[in-house]
Amino acid sequence: MGKIILASSSPRRADILKLHNIKFEVIPSPYQEDHTVTDFSYAFVEKLAYNKVYAVLPLVKEPAVIIGADTVVVLDGKILGKPHDYDEAFDMLKKLSDRKHYVVTSIAVINTASGKEKIRSVTSKVEFEKLTNEQIDFYIKTFKPYDKAGSYGIQEMPEGYIKSYEGSLENIIGLCGKTVSEMLRNFYCL
Repeated sequence: MGKIILASSSPRRADILKLHNIKFEVIPSPYQEDHTVTDFSYAFVEKLAYNKVYAVLPLVKEPAVIIGADTVVVLDGKILGKPHDYDEAFDMLKKLSDRKHYVVTSIAVINTASGKEKIRSVTSKVEFEKLTNEQIDFYIKTFKPYDKAGSYGIQEMPEGYIKSYEGSLENIIGLCGKTVSEMLRNFYCL
């Protein structure tokens, strides 16, 4: 099947693959995400994951399996992307305060030798506690969540911020390792 390539520079995704004993190389995808779409659909997030993989294809010179992913936070049917600045991060966290929202990660896997492709989306639910302005300010200034969808990383949230979550914690962090492992196993069976 060849080597496995992660089309992402995310250290969180790399750590998750390592936890699942997946040996891989990193080639960050040069794909520029479309930040103008705010209405959520699985088709849109899956397309982003595919586009990340396809942008890496020309950079791969030998048979490989390329993994690409995109994670979005969804509140009331709208996508909360990565914040551009403090004010946008504050606004997002204020909206998420005392509310339930969804975290969706779409994963695209392509075998460059066979041309076979698979895509799966994993959805988890997160509920925040009612956050004070001081808590939000502390979190942003301490953790600088400008590279995270929805302006937060659940793995670094202090106690008293998250009320509960349902589904895969790894998915909320950015990549469901169990799903990736299943997808890779399926390539051996095709």
